[in-house]
Amino acid sequence: MGNFRGAALLAIMATLGSGVAPALAETFQLQEATIADIQAAMAADALTSVELVQLYLNRIEAYDDQGPALNALITVNPEALAIAAEMDADRLAGEILGPLHGIPIILKDNYNTADLPTTAGSAVLAEAQPSEDAFVVQQLRAAGAIILAKANMSEFAASYGRLGYSSQGGLTLNPYNLGRNASGSSSGTAAAIAANFAVLGTGSDTAGSIRGPSAVTGLVGIKPTLGLTSRSGIVPLTLSFDVAGPMARTVTDAAIALGAMAAPDEADPVTLAPMAPAIDDYTQFLDVEALSGVRIGLVQNFRGGNAEVDALSEAAIAQLEALGATVVPIDLPEALESPWNYMSPAWDNEFKPQIEAYLATLPDRFPQNLTALIEASQAPAIAESATPVNPGRLESLEAAIETPGLADPALLYNLSHQLPMVRQVLLETMAANNVEALVYPTMACPASPIYTIEDDSSYVCSAADPYDAGYLANLSGFPDITVPMGYTEAGLPIGLSFMAEAYSEPKLLGFAYAYEQASTVRSSPTATPALPGETIQY
Repeated sequence: MGNFRGAALLAIMATLGSGVAPALAETFQLQEATIADIQAAMAADALTSVELVQLYLNRIEAYDDQGPALNALITVNPEALAIAAEMDADRLAGEILGPLHGIPIILKDNYNTADLPTTAGSAVLAEAQPSEDAFVVQQLRAAGAIILAKANMSEFAASYGRLGYSSQGGLTLNPYNLGRNASGSSSGTAAAIAANFAVLGTGSDTAGSIRGPSAVTGLVGIKPTLGLTSRSGIVPLTLSFDVAGPMARTVTDAAIALGAMAAPDEADPVTLAPMAPAIDDYTQFLDVEALSGVRIGLVQNFRGGNAEVDALSEAAIAQLEALGATVVPIDLPEALESPWNYMSPAWDNEFKPQIEAYLATLPDRFPQNLTALIEASQAPAIAESATPVNPGRLESLEAAIETPGLADPALLYNLSHQLPMVRQVLLETMAANNVEALVYPTMACPASPIYTIEDDSSYVCSAADPYDAGYLANLSGFPDITVPMGYTEAGLPIGLSFMAEAYSEPKLLGFAYAYEQASTVRSSPTATPALPGETIQY
């Protein structure tokens, strides 16, 4: 028994001996614990950060390394317990860094960390340790977070047929169904937080990579406004769309993390936009009455991919209406029905120069350009290993060599005309229908089978691309928040997205919170049950 717990027990015994009735104890289960639960237990001296880290390490050993072997993590921080001890000492001294003080979190492995390798899922970069943290990692540490682990991801943040697979980390499994994927590319973070290896994590989103994984693992995921969070020190995919954001089991925890992450960064000029709000506490916008009297637009264009998803969305709409919202069916203009057409010019042309700029920050022993990266990825040590580079990802790297790059006329037209058009059409559509936000299933279909399963008749999806609706937030730069809206009969989580204009995170968080509190649909995956010692009482 630790000193904190011993002191707490003595205090209770003294109270009982005095004949004074003790206050009713608070109890929570670690499996669905929130930041508020944990901080309250720590404040009551019933839990330390060291104990909390050890509980999470126990779960990682039981469920990532053994048991269902989710394979969600690439690196576990060997100094996590020592850092936790320092956090405990600071707490005893009355020095609280911020709302995440002593809270273990998990980073997607494309976030630079000065004390751990950053691989972006590439075995070529297995030992690549940056000289400094990414800006948002600095922000999270300043708020008191402990970096517990780095999560697996689709290699260089693009899946190409193998969602959640990388040559460095292998294949991440979905804790709700081990035969279905955890989407991509923030697959490892999603599986880890759903399985409760930490209370929250981070992802990056270029084409749905926070929201897809969050939706299929029953999480809340925030794809922020382009410019609200910094990308400096995050391995790039397509900077015209890349954003960093939090993933958590509750809207409140995601809001706390967003407040820690969002800040202007001189190294990322898009964060210096004059309209960017200076908000460090997004929990102030969480209101169970947020949907009362609000008009919401239900996007119709991308429905019909899966009957269960559509039925769950109908139930979600009924819940929104019960909360006082007026839900208006909206058909987006035909120009937005094939959104990937507007993504491909930047996706195709930006990767090569942007990844080479990142590689140039690494020591010379690592590849300094895309050609060298491809050659290293094809070396026998990787190509003949148990986890070679995804063939589809390798082909895309080779194709990127041949692209015109940042001077491509198609890209310049895309950036100057097509993307502004998407933003304008979305704003005009919302204004014409007098709606505060757009809502839609985050994905048109449930999680698909993992790539090693060639035939699964239980998977039904008639959508051309189940991620289509989510691309609109990337194209426009607008924020999108996904929240759990239910489960299929097979127990697969489905997410509901709220999207609105740039820097509308405060109202979207309010909407998501009101819906979450009324629907209370989230449940823990059965593959990763509670372990002994995970009931916390204070």
